[in-house]
Amino acid sequence: MKKRAKTYTISAVAEQFELHPQTLRLYEREGLLKPSRSEGNTRLYTDTDLERLEIILSLTRDLGVNLAGVEIILNMREKMDGMQREFERFFDYLQSHVEEFSHFTESPPPEAGALVPINRINRAVSARRRTAGGRSTR
Repeated sequence: MKKRAKTYTISAVAEQFELHPQTLRLYEREGLLKPSRSEGNTRLYTDTDLERLEIILSLTRDLGVNLAGVEIILNMREKMDGMQREFERFFDYLQSHVEEFSHFTESPPPEAGALVPINRINRAVSARRRTAGGRSTR
């Protein structure tokens, strides 16, 4: 049997956060909150919804961000969370395949040869710097 998450009605949430229920309805209309609905169409807020509401209230009350700004910030947070998960999956992949990639850290053998030997590049850059040092940059 699947355990249901604890939910809260609009009146309970409004009282807990000292808000008017119309404010919660406004946040829903603006797409900032997405409470689920009961069979009787009553709004049901989860703990995740309450965490999101806390962020919204912190942005509006404490930082003076308007609702359009709140929407942008929340969207950016979701994208950053997704990027973080993607980075963690990539990092896990690299860790699980570290032996396959270990040969990339070894120096290439001399017989592999480079198109332009590193020593020639370093000497050419040094020579250009010496000749440019005496000239005017205008």
